[in-house]
Amino acid sequence: MKKNSTPLIQQDTLIESIIKQIVMIVFSVVTIFPILRIISVSLRPGDRLLSTSLRIIPLDATWDNYITLISNGKFFLWIWNSAIITLITAVIGLSIAAFSAYAVSRWKFRGRSALLLFLLGTQMIPAAMLIIPLFIIATKLSLVNTYSGIILAYSVQAVPFSIWILKGYYDTIPRSLEEAAEIDGAPKMYIFFKIILPLTLPALAVAFLFNFMSSWNEFMLASIMLRKSTMHPWTLGLRDLQGQYQTAWGQYSAGSVLISIPVVFLFYKSSRFLVSGLTMGSVKE
Repeated sequence: MKKNSTPLIQQDTLIESIIKQIVMIVFSVVTIFPILRIISVSLRPGDRLLSTSLRIIPLDATWDNYITLISNGKFFLWIWNSAIITLITAVIGLSIAAFSAYAVSRWKFRGRSALLLFLLGTQMIPAAMLIIPLFIIATKLSLVNTYSGIILAYSVQAVPFSIWILKGYYDTIPRSLEEAAEIDGAPKMYIFFKIILPLTLPALAVAFLFNFMSSWNEFMLASIMLRKSTMHPWTLGLRDLQGQYQTAWGQYSAGSVLISIPVVFLFYKSSRFLVSGLTMGSVKE
C-alpha cells in the first residue's frame, strides 16, 4: 500500500509544481516585458517608440534621452514636488490613522460598527467619483493650486484604508500588556507611544507604503488640483512631454525609468523589514 500511495502523491506534487512554475513564468514575462521595453525605448536615439528589433539594448544605444531630460531643469522640480506631496501625505495620513485605529480597536462606543462599515464603504467608491467633490471643497477653501489642497485630498483617500490596516493589527496585541503598564502607573499616552506603537511597526510600514504609493502615482486629481506648471508632480511633468503633433517618447521612457528607481529601492529596503515584522506579529498571541 505504501509503494502505491507514495508515487501517486509525488506525481500530484510534481504536476502541481510544474503548473505553478509555468504560471509564475508567464506572469513574470508579462510583468517584466513592459519594463524591458521602456528601458529599450529610453536608450534609442530620437523618439523611436516602435521597432522591429527584439533587442532590449539597441545597437545604437545612447544616453541622450536621459541627459536631455535631466539637463532641462524641470525633471528635478517634478521629483521635488512629488516628494513633498507624497511624504507629507504619508506622514499625515499615518498619524491620523494610528490614533483613530487605536481608538476603534480598544474602545467600545456607540456607532463604532457603523463607523467602521462607513470607512470600509469609502474604499468601494471609485477614486474618479471623488474628484469633483474634493475639487469643490478645495475651491471653497481656496486650496486649489496649493500643496495643502492636494495633500488634504490625498489624505482623505488614504486614511480610511490605513485605519483598517492598523485596527486589525491593534486587535492582535494582547490587552494584558496595557493592563500591566497601567498597574505600574503608566499614563495612556506613554502606553500608546512606548508600548503599542513599537509593536505596530510592521502595520505602520504597510500603511506608510500604501499612502506613499497611492500619492506618488496619482494623476487624475493632481491634473485638476494643480494647474501651475511649477507645482506639477512627475506624473503631470511627463505628460507635458506629449505634444499635439509629436511626443518625446525617448525622454518619456527615460523619465519613467529614473522615477521608478527610488520606489524600487524603497520596496527593496522595506520588504525584508515587513516580512520579518509581520512574522513577529503573527505569534504575539
